[in-house]
Amino acid sequence: MRQPSVNTKTCVLGSFILLKFLLQYFLISPVYELHRDEFLYLDQGHHLAWGYLSVPPATSWFSSIIIFLGNAVFWVKFIPALFGALTMLLVWKAIEELKGDLFALTLGATCVLFSSLLRINTLYQPNSLDILCWTTLYFILIKYFNTQNAKFLYYAAVIFALGFLNKYNIVFLVLGIFPALLLTPQRKILLRKDLYYAIALALLLISPNLIWQFFNDLPVVWHMKELAEKHLVHVDRLDFLKSQFLFFAGSLVVIVSGLYALYFHPPYHKFKVYFWSFFFTLLLFLSLKAKDYYAIGLYPIYISFGSVYLSGLLKNNWKYSLRPIIIMIPLLVFIPFYNISFPNKTPAYILSQADSYKKSGMLRWEDGQNHDLPQDFADMLGWKELASKVDAIYEKIASTSSYQTLVLCDNYGQAGAINYYSKHSIKAISFHADYINWFDFDQQYKHLIRVKTFEEKDSELEKTVPYFSNGELSDSISNPYAREFKTMIYTFRDAKIDVNKRIKQEIETIKNKKK
Repeated sequence: MRQPSVNTKTCVLGSFILLKFLLQYFLISPVYELHRDEFLYLDQGHHLAWGYLSVPPATSWFSSIIIFLGNAVFWVKFIPALFGALTMLLVWKAIEELKGDLFALTLGATCVLFSSLLRINTLYQPNSLDILCWTTLYFILIKYFNTQNAKFLYYAAVIFALGFLNKYNIVFLVLGIFPALLLTPQRKILLRKDLYYAIALALLLISPNLIWQFFNDLPVVWHMKELAEKHLVHVDRLDFLKSQFLFFAGSLVVIVSGLYALYFHPPYHKFKVYFWSFFFTLLLFLSLKAKDYYAIGLYPIYISFGSVYLSGLLKNNWKYSLRPIIIMIPLLVFIPFYNISFPNKTPAYILSQADSYKKSGMLRWEDGQNHDLPQDFADMLGWKELASKVDAIYEKIASTSSYQTLVLCDNYGQAGAINYYSKHSIKAISFHADYINWFDFDQQYKHLIRVKTFEEKDSELEKTVPYFSNGELSDSISNPYAREFKTMIYTFRDAKIDVNKRIKQEIETIKNKKK
């Protein structure tokens, strides 16, 4: 059989990548705005550092690029789409490294394209780069096992460092690999001095963040504790396992085939470490009650193994006729997911199909309760309204007084949304997340616009009015579908106290509680 030309492969790959970018933009309805988390990550680009309370520094680097390019929504969505396209490219390259033909390449690309990565790549969060780094590190190890060339160990160290500086989650990849090595002949790698030089290189590259953590009282420890107490406590291990089948539902045949081949297929004998590491890594996540999506980076490389194995298996006789069926499965399975898993339907439509969304588990939030909309969707509503109303209040204060107005919010989503959508370049702030380190005391504040969650509406005026000449409830978020529905906006004018001093005291109190 004649092998396809390089130009044919390039055209097929280019078509998949183009489709990937198009889908990432078309899968978001104009009804939705940026996500709560995206605002925080974008604001980090204005405050570059070697660490943050919420995440390592890599996201801020890409945020600074987005800001440089104009901070438009197009670029906010382009970056995760790019990471998703590169993940597809790495799976393609891994299949080539495993000597897969055009069918294997097409199958692998199809499996990656029509998967949960489409949803993850719609949001500007560390998750997209995390999955790319997992896939790249696994690919580099394939190159090493094929060549035994030590340079790939150093490449792996660099990718691990990038992954670590993006999201600490990549540590679980390494923790899953090392015990797997002990069960295979590849354990000989542990005797190579280059491995330890590579480990030293990785430690050197991540050391700025480790040093930052040390001199900032190890906020990652506090963050993980808070995560465990408020969110992971609601994680059910059975639900975690169910989700693993859904992330790449259309690719299950390919992934399972890859795992089978890694254990039984002789040409894959030198890659058997991947078989064991798969289960070790999942067990680690299960034991720690991790969120289900933490494990997504585990799967793309197994699509590579499975695609090549199935290509050989379906090469002759009647089995060849099964190839179109296998390659259509990811697309056919994707269709029902398209209807419920993406923010491409209006809130009104979702409410009309509430039973379907509830059965799928989409309405279950981190608090363990069911709500009207999926949590991610509710987190993409109400922000423009909030910023517009804060702008209107700010204009009234500015028309009669100075611009010494502090906009203080309850959480990072509120602050970040105001900063992104404000027409007056307002720099809202909060005691929440990284914003607690970004207060600007170069000017003396006299007025306060306070954004407060609805639950505390009764106490805010009573508590704050004594510090100002007057105060009032000025407005609230009216979008009933927004997670921030009924969030209150208060106005306090002409402070009777030193606002800056009072804020500094509050910051110190909060930080002391976290130690």
